[in-house]
Amino acid sequence: MSPSILAISYFAHLIATVVWIGGLVTLTLFVWPETRRVLADNPALFGLLTRIRKRFAPLTNFSLVVLVLTGFVQMSGDANYEGALTFNNEWSRVMLAKHIAIFGMVICGLILQYAVVPALERASLLRERGKGDAAEWERLRRREVRLTWLNVALGIAVLGFTAWATAL
Repeated sequence: MSPSILAISYFAHLIATVVWIGGLVTLTLFVWPETRRVLADNPALFGLLTRIRKRFAPLTNFSLVVLVLTGFVQMSGDANYEGALTFNNEWSRVMLAKHIAIFGMVICGLILQYAVVPALERASLLRERGKGDAAEWERLRRREVRLTWLNVALGIAVLGFTAWATAL
């Protein structure tokens, strides 16, 4: 494989990783706790969190596409790659673990995007108008936070597996 294509692939892969995992860590550790602390039960909190989600989701979805495409390029160019579903060396087993963690992140993301977030946005809209159930909103918010933390943990595992595979 051409070194130029591989270099471009690594660059795009790293940028997509920073956007996806870096964004998750930033939201989880800094943005959400501080917005909750500052805005508490102010109706502006609900709209702000909804707007943040709407800006972040397309970036993560695009990053996932970039990661998959560039990952295929990189894997096919790696000397340790022996073929699909072939796990004869340590590198391929580490890559399997990495891909299982990525699959877990995708599942968490799908649950968040298509189940939790739409329900949370409906509950937020009702709360903004003074009609919503605070307990329901809090339950959905806790579920969003738990799934996001799970996503962060899986993302850190992906980074760890990547480091391990790179060292081999």
